[in-house]
Amino acid sequence: MTDSTAGYAREAPNLLERYEKISVEDLHKPVWHLIPATPSRLVDIGAGTGRDAAAFAAMGHQVVAVEPVDALREGAKTLHPSPRIEWLADGLPALAVLRARGETFEVVLLTAVWMHLDEGQRAEAMTAVASLVRSGGVLILSLRHGPVPAGRRMFDVSAEETIALAQAERLHCIVNTVTASVQTGREDVTWTRLAFRR
Repeated sequence: MTDSTAGYAREAPNLLERYEKISVEDLHKPVWHLIPATPSRLVDIGAGTGRDAAAFAAMGHQVVAVEPVDALREGAKTLHPSPRIEWLADGLPALAVLRARGETFEVVLLTAVWMHLDEGQRAEAMTAVASLVRSGGVLILSLRHGPVPAGRRMFDVSAEETIALAQAERLHCIVNTVTASVQTGREDVTWTRLAFRR
């Protein structure tokens, strides 16, 4: 486990309950139109409790759910035993296990993940995630802004930096919007939702 996942193993039981209460449609509303209507290959990097992976699998998509925290990954597999979800122990910035497979995807999703990486890791990670986006596919990610919860490592990452990193990998920004948190009691937190197309 790396510094970027600090706090998540300890909080896994609570997170497995809390994150599952969040509506996938509400959370991803700014980018929902980018999720294919027909069965496709998606990768959910930092899949956490499996909430999003399960929703996409229920829509008919094949999902590779990448989660580096053992306690979250194992809990998620129990919560969401879908045959359309393949769980993978791997993590950013390198994604060495996933990239070694040589696959590309229609949708590459990083929800509430990017802000855990420091500047150098973000540069390395963008190269890694961009390599997974097939021609015509999309990369969707979110940036958290607000107080850092105790025991977690987070950085205040700008949309401008993220867009520049993506552009260097030939990914063009198609969504850039700021939203309030969908979690109750998090009025002090906002999110930048970004999407890029190859």
